[in-house]
Amino acid sequence: MYLNNKILVGKTKENKELSILLNKANRHGLITGASGSGKTITSKVMAESFSDAGIPVFMADVKGDLAGTALPGEPNENVNSRIEKLKLENFEFKNYPVRFWDIFGEYGHPIRTTLDSVGPEILSMMLGLTEAQEGVLTVVFKIAQDNEWELDKIEDLRLLLQYVGDNREKFTTSYGNVTTQSVGVIQRCLLALEKQGGDKFFGLPELDINDLLTLDASGKGVINILHAVRLFESPDLFASFLLWILTKLYTKMPEVGDLDKPKMVFFFDEAHLLFNGMPDYRLKRIVQVVRLIRSRGIGLYFISQSPADIPTEVIAQLGNRVQHNLRAYTPTELKTIKTAADSFRTNKAFNTYDEILALGTGEALISFQNENGEPEIVEKAKILPPQSKMGVIDETSRNKIINSSNLIGKYDEPVERESAFEEINELNRLVKEKIEADIAEKEAEKAAKEEEKKKKEEAREAEKKKREEEKAKKNNPMYKLGKKAVNSAETKIINKLLNKLFKSIK
Repeated sequence: MYLNNKILVGKTKENKELSILLNKANRHGLITGASGSGKTITSKVMAESFSDAGIPVFMADVKGDLAGTALPGEPNENVNSRIEKLKLENFEFKNYPVRFWDIFGEYGHPIRTTLDSVGPEILSMMLGLTEAQEGVLTVVFKIAQDNEWELDKIEDLRLLLQYVGDNREKFTTSYGNVTTQSVGVIQRCLLALEKQGGDKFFGLPELDINDLLTLDASGKGVINILHAVRLFESPDLFASFLLWILTKLYTKMPEVGDLDKPKMVFFFDEAHLLFNGMPDYRLKRIVQVVRLIRSRGIGLYFISQSPADIPTEVIAQLGNRVQHNLRAYTPTELKTIKTAADSFRTNKAFNTYDEILALGTGEALISFQNENGEPEIVEKAKILPPQSKMGVIDETSRNKIINSSNLIGKYDEPVERESAFEEINELNRLVKEKIEADIAEKEAEKAAKEEEKKKKEEAREAEKKKREEEKAKKNNPMYKLGKKAVNSAETKIINKLLNKLFKSIK
């Protein structure tokens, strides 16, 4: 409940209110506990109160039961009993302004972005690449940037990878080594991502981050609920997607310092998926985002089963904590509980370690920051019941909310533009035409040379034939006889003329 400019989360048995101060809400928070211990209820109660305070909220619905936030809650025996025990005089059942999102476009407005917007680092997380493979991906993105090729969809990157792989010698000097093995691995991972639904996520129109930061007509913050039931089946895509939104908020929001209240609160559910197997070089980047995003007016609340799921560098940035029941069966789990207990300021009224093990459903150990930004002494409390419905909603109610949104039509249909796919295809076409022209020119030159050679051969053959004919003619007996006969007749005539000449002289 939102009371007295505070987010009331729970009460002690002495009726002490445990609330998050609005001006400390951007100091981030941690909600942990075993399955079924009440983490979802706690995050829902917080989200409702932030909405009442005029603060937009973003949260992922991995089970489908947060959708009921759009409908008023209903009284029942358990809820009525809790309201009475906690002496909640102003409690009322009501609905909240909700906007549904779904990257698959089935249960909410589609969410799309371009590969350029995601970038090689987060895409590498989605693909599960090694540091070396991420380096190759970074080179490929740089080549696209330098050539002004837009990377919108998976098909753009797939074709670009093929192009770079086929021409890697040309790029090695300027960009670094690109191995065919890495290109092949990235191509296979892209195929897997596409099968997980990545082809729905990448494209246009791209999500305008300002559409997550809206208020309704009454001034309540809109609660943006990402339907993540199907998305959660692909853990890498789920975690990377949430990290992308978080990073986008960080890069797009201006620095505002400490405000009277956050501009937005972001709940990162199943946070352990983000950090599983994360290398140090990537963790440093996330720690930086967590540390600095509060200066953008963003409050970030991690939700996970155990505090051990969150790296210590991140936990150090989380000032508001709610610890639900933890179960321990192994020495490692007992050690985790001890670490969790030691992270709270000691309350002399109870043993923190023992209480973590003994907490019932809906109970929690709570420590929020005070006005000085210091963690308060840990208190055992009961969490307030939500004011909206807890559970799924029917398809008709969901569609009514979606269709009444002022975003209807803005993201519904994908938009195509000339991107790397068309650019590289055109480049390949021009290269192919040039190659074909070169081949045709060489073939024409070859044909001309063959023709010239043929004519020379024919001329030589004709000359040879002529010589052979002359030779044959000379060797013909009839020719020789005729020649002799001609010579004999000529001799007779000459002799007659000479005789006449000699007689005239005498």
